[in-house]
Amino acid sequence: MPDVPQPVIALVRRRKEPVVVQTVRSTVAAVLSYVAALWLSNAKVPLLAPLTSLLVVQVTLYATLTRGIRRVNAVVVGVLVAVGFSSLVGLSWWSLGLLILASLTIGHIVRVNEFVPEVAISAMLVLGVSVSRVAATAWDRVLETLIGAVVGLLFNVLFVPPVWTESAGEAIGGLTNRMRQLLLRMGEQLGGHTPVDLAAARLHEARQLDQDIVQVDAALTQAEESLRLNPRVREGLLSRVVLRTGLDTVEVCAVALRVIARTITDLAKNRTEEELFPPEEAEALEGLLRHVAGAIEAFSLLITTDVTADAEVAEARLLAELSASHETRERLAHLLLAGVQQHPRQWQLHGSLLAGVDRILDELDVEKRSLRLAEELDRYSREQVEGHPRLARIKQFISLGRPGREVRPPSRSPF
Repeated sequence: MPDVPQPVIALVRRRKEPVVVQTVRSTVAAVLSYVAALWLSNAKVPLLAPLTSLLVVQVTLYATLTRGIRRVNAVVVGVLVAVGFSSLVGLSWWSLGLLILASLTIGHIVRVNEFVPEVAISAMLVLGVSVSRVAATAWDRVLETLIGAVVGLLFNVLFVPPVWTESAGEAIGGLTNRMRQLLLRMGEQLGGHTPVDLAAARLHEARQLDQDIVQVDAALTQAEESLRLNPRVREGLLSRVVLRTGLDTVEVCAVALRVIARTITDLAKNRTEEELFPPEEAEALEGLLRHVAGAIEAFSLLITTDVTADAEVAEARLLAELSASHETRERLAHLLLAGVQQHPRQWQLHGSLLAGVDRILDELDVEKRSLRLAEELDRYSREQVEGHPRLARIKQFISLGRPGREVRPPSRSPF
């Protein structure tokens, strides 16, 4: 087969990105709402219909159903405010100020939450489009708005948005890979003399992980929304809990990694004319960081894979890396203790180094992970029953009414 051009490969990869999908979906929904408004309304150029569709259509079905209604409310209120102002005053600088003030105030009163500015935006658009005949075409404008809203809602209901767990998993994988590479580089610099600038550079990289976590959290939030109310997903709750608790664990490991980098930097500042650790201690610490890096990588694969067989392989690797990490950690602790007994300087930094490693190993522990997942699933189920008791009874009745239904285990690993 001929080689595929690189631009084509890049285009195929980008078609699954949320921004690309959102752009295409919004465009199609806006065009459909414009065509529907031409058929159902008397307006010659019903631009409010595609405008409302652009405001309503979201990346996920859950976001459309939860935030779309508030957006529709904001647009309709803005139209009504514009109608009222057009019948009382004309358009001037002071009336425009009153229009914006009244729109923002009413937006807070009707509780459209984050879409309060859109009340004023809609009012100004309507008033600007037809300042001389707002009152005469008020109902046409409201009808256009409702048509655009209904088309936008139906579009996401009939053409269900994709599930973004894959992109969230890739984001988590990218974060853990950067952590793995940082641990390996930190281990490689331990042999011989370590300049302060080099250690400080690793510390800066560890601090940059905070920004990466924020971006991953945004991707995960979008993935969680894509799982809610999505008919494509059978085990949305389990997937959400696995990814969210997994990111929480990775975040704690990132904090501990920053502590380790800070400790090594402090040691480098105090040992500017000599090696950071004796050869035997440096070799043991490098091996420990290498095993910890492998454990973090295995944990990432464990929480992001959708195939049970792959999850079992990742779990086995995680257990092996954790076991090797604990053995190497004990050997390193004895070496550090012996070294401190001979030369007690900066002994507290050695303890901080081991404490940071212990924190990471404790967070990655498989049994602790299982208990955390069980607690989160129980908590969510309890909140659902307490918050929506009738819905819980209906679900229970439906499940009891299907005696022949086979209960299948989740496809994703419970870790």
